Amino acid sequence: MKCICLILILFQTELIAQISPGPRSISMGSAGVALKGVWSLQHNSAGIAEIRRPIFALGYQRHFSDQDLSTQKAVFAIPFKQHVFGLSIHRYGLSEYSDQTTGIAYTRNFSGALALSIMINYHQLSIHKYGESRAVSVDAGMQYRINDKFWIGTHISNPSNSKFHDLLGSTIPLSISVGVSFEFSDKVLLVSDIRKVLTAKIDTKLGLEYRMIKWFAFRGGMSANPFKQYAGFGIQYHRFALDVAISSHPNLGYSPNLAFSYEF
Repeated sequence: MKCICLILILFQTELIAQISPGPRSISMGSAGVALKGVWSLQHNSAGIAEIRRPIFALGYQRHFSDQDLSTQKAVFAIPFKQHVFGLSIHRYGLSEYSDQTTGIAYTRNFSGALALSIMINYHQLSIHKYGESRAVSVDAGMQYRINDKFWIGTHISNPSNSKFHDLLGSTIPLSISVGVSFEFSDKVLLVSDIRKVLTAKIDTKLGLEYRMIKWFAFRGGMSANPFKQYAGFGIQYHRFALDVAISSHPNLGYSPNLAFSYEF
């Protein structure tokens, strides 16, 4: 399995699938452009605009039952009046391949109805026997409240088309995403995204969250390109939160994902 995963990684020309937005979003089909919370730093940083206290979160994902291929991630957000600053660290890979992204975000909340954000990312890519390369990219995001139940969001990643040089032709994808979230009630939340990577087909994502009781939620979702299924749950106790997700790949199997957060 390790060899198969390494071959698949090395023969990609774009690093499309490595950014993992946190278990809540993952369990809902990886849809999250219009979601809120600290894990929005790895999906659409406009989603941190309503954070009121400093919050820190750690996550881990193991890919396709392979002990070596994994993702480690950490996010931190701190609010100041109508401004929120965020830090995101994301590492994906195994011993022969490592892809790390560190991002610093600034988000502004405009009267609770509009949030705008910008994020600067520093990428480090290392491939055994091929060397290392670095690059800088910029993301921008927006969320807008239509009414108390309905939000829309947009996100553009790497519009300047930054890329790595002299390392197997690897590039950082230019992508545009549009998403919505709709609260049917205080128990049911529906989210959906459409994402277009410049050189790939459009991917459609759909997810549902059912808050069974105040501190416990079930989640499920799917995505179309390729067809994948997702499930998970979340537990919140005072300032602690635990989120668990599992995603499927049609050929490689399942990937469990775990994260916890603490609000100061």
